[in-house]
Amino acid sequence: MQARTRASALAALVVTVALTASSMTAATAAGPAAAPAATPALTPADRTSAAEAARVDSVTADIDWFDCTNVVGPGVDCGTVDLPLDYDDPTGEQTSVAVLRSRATQPTKKLGTLFVNPGGPGGSAVSLAANAAYFLPADIVKRFDVVGIDPRGTNFSSNVSCWRNLGAQTDALLPILENAYPATVATRIDYINAAKKFGTACSTTGQPLSASMSTANVARDMDVLRRTLGDSKLSFLGFSYGTYLGNVYANLYPDRVRAIVIDGVVDPAGWQGRAATANIPQTQRIASGDGAWKAFREILRRCGVKGPKYCMLAQRSSNPTALFDSFAKKVKAKPIDLGDGFIIDYPFVMSLLLSDLYSSDGWAWVDMDLDMLITLQQQPQTSAERKAWNAAKKQLTKRMKDFTDLKDADEREIARLAKAPGFGYPYDNSPEAFQSVLCTDGLNPANASAWTKAGQEAEKTGGGFGQLWTWASAPCASSTWTAKDEDSYRGSFSAATSAPILVIGNKWDPATNYRGAYKAAKLLKNSSFISSNSWGHTAFGSSKCVDTTLTNYLLTGKAALGTKTCTGAQPFAWKLDSGESASLALTHAKGRAPVTPPVPGTAPHL
Repeated sequence: MQARTRASALAALVVTVALTASSMTAATAAGPAAAPAATPALTPADRTSAAEAARVDSVTADIDWFDCTNVVGPGVDCGTVDLPLDYDDPTGEQTSVAVLRSRATQPTKKLGTLFVNPGGPGGSAVSLAANAAYFLPADIVKRFDVVGIDPRGTNFSSNVSCWRNLGAQTDALLPILENAYPATVATRIDYINAAKKFGTACSTTGQPLSASMSTANVARDMDVLRRTLGDSKLSFLGFSYGTYLGNVYANLYPDRVRAIVIDGVVDPAGWQGRAATANIPQTQRIASGDGAWKAFREILRRCGVKGPKYCMLAQRSSNPTALFDSFAKKVKAKPIDLGDGFIIDYPFVMSLLLSDLYSSDGWAWVDMDLDMLITLQQQPQTSAERKAWNAAKKQLTKRMKDFTDLKDADEREIARLAKAPGFGYPYDNSPEAFQSVLCTDGLNPANASAWTKAGQEAEKTGGGFGQLWTWASAPCASSTWTAKDEDSYRGSFSAATSAPILVIGNKWDPATNYRGAYKAAKLLKNSSFISSNSWGHTAFGSSKCVDTTLTNYLLTGKAALGTKTCTGAQPFAWKLDSGESASLALTHAKGRAPVTPPVPGTAPHL
């Protein structure tokens, strides 16, 4: 295993925690739905199984804290802890896990520890905790030590590495890195071969760490550290993939729950899979593409309803949906050539639009970007049209910055240099970090070639988003990804927990389908469900209604069972010439959490 030195971790942390609090979408608070006639009582909690308790309760963790205030800021402790690679052998081989604690600003009133996870899989919980003051409500920061644990194998923890250096990694993965998803016969062949190489490398060179990175093991790590930090029960806030971590913990340790919030919920049964659904790719089962397509088409529909005073696409056509369909048909047949090797194909378009949809004000970005792309698709005939075309090209180039360059010439140059003696570092293990969790958690088809038909099926209900999401799990093909975690969680998601689980679903979430949150809430016997009619990925920070409910729950550990409805800002609320910004600060002056979206390869939202 590759252990990071304290110095290198700190150097990386300087860059990682340099996040700024950004203004977010306007949030219009909506009151809760009408209360049910009678508040249902909690179902008595299930008990942690004797086998699972035996795995974790005997482990003694010694966190090696060190001073990192000069790097991160005051009130923060950094540390590492060695934890069992395999909890069936707690005194055997260990792996180093990074921990960061932002101490409660009112320690005399401290309620305990709040563990956080930003998603991914592979997002840095250490970085999220370091930025607690920028996105968490003041009452939470005052009353909790906010702790982030970088999941084993990722970020500042000991890293999983499936290749000997960056050059070898890039050579193997270039077809995946260059394509949001493969849309031609040639790119599919290359993509499938790269996916097979990925699985083989992580099942050989990447072992043993690649086979121990299941969410169940991360939940076990979190339970050991909960006890180590002195909390009798767990308080947890998880976003995106982090909701699966929270859900697995709740079902492994149902009687050890104080308060668990899962926001932007991954469909747990879909993520896990079973024998009857193993022939469907994991990233197709969770139906993220369908959710993104639904949100996207709704934006186009509402643009048409609001009209040209509210959105640019309506200035081009009274039917923006038909306008996009015509644009898409043309770009599929003939990608847009901007010169200088910059080609805009349909997968690139869908990748860019997906990144737009992650934002609370995604409709504004979709409107702007599609208007820009349609301009670039047209052949300018007049000087005015040429001027508009050049302006659109400049705008897109500025937005994307080094997206294409990095994935073409720069990556090849890095790969060439990385093969030179002494140039094997730094090594970006984010591809392995993502897949090692994904592939050890869920069941998948045997051969990567199965993703071709699966992607075509996903496109029927999810458009290009269905393709993009589906292909993300191709390296998990079980005949080539043979690294297995025999203790990956294979149980149900219907435990009765000792406190209600707060489940939050965003109806227009493009990354974690709203149906996943609804299913998770229905399965958990003691759940409180917020149905948020907001936009973007995750709901926290989208409305005062969501934020107040979440805050009160974390402070008290109490929430009414049943469903509550919240509403945030809605598309095209302001005229284009009104001078209003589509992104307004929230009442609590906090931004949305820096969530790590659960799919690699999307264009950056700049």
